[in-house]
Amino acid sequence: MTVHVQPAVSPEACPALVLNADFRPLSYYPLSLWCWQDAIKAVFLERVNIVSEYERTVRSPSFEMRLPSVVSLKTYVKPSRHPAFTRFNVFLRDRFTCQYCGTREELTFDHLVPRSKGGTTTWENVVAACSSCNLIKGDRLPGEVHMWPSKMPYQPTVHDLHHNGRQFPPNYLHDSWMDYLYWDSILEP
Repeated sequence: MTVHVQPAVSPEACPALVLNADFRPLSYYPLSLWCWQDAIKAVFLERVNIVSEYERTVRSPSFEMRLPSVVSLKTYVKPSRHPAFTRFNVFLRDRFTCQYCGTREELTFDHLVPRSKGGTTTWENVVAACSSCNLIKGDRLPGEVHMWPSKMPYQPTVHDLHHNGRQFPPNYLHDSWMDYLYWDSILEP
């Protein structure tokens, strides 16, 4: 099926907020969003309900529909108590700050115990590091180069990431999402 989007609107500007069956976002940081194609596919596969729509429409020869701005899953997904180990979540845990020098530029992540010395890629062994500090430390132990992280790495809880995330609000929040984003409940210390 060929889908045409109105020419004045970029479909990438129309992500859908994804809610669990209880109408809470699947995640806040990063905010659970689907591109317009995934949202429409889920609608046709009857996996979601459309809660709110954009004014923008998509068309094919046989149908026309408004792009979903908020969808809710038909089946409840139990939230994880422990966030996934991802680059974004490591940066969020470390507040998008190099743990060696404090800069927020050119972040990478560094293994405290380098992989070449048996270190693993785990919450407890990885910190956010700028590319300069990562290069200086190289494959050496922190004591060998006298470089200690300002905060030792740890496995964060979902609450830890939500707490840190309030300092880094999403760049884009559509008006139709606001009734489903419980910022007050996640922004409390």
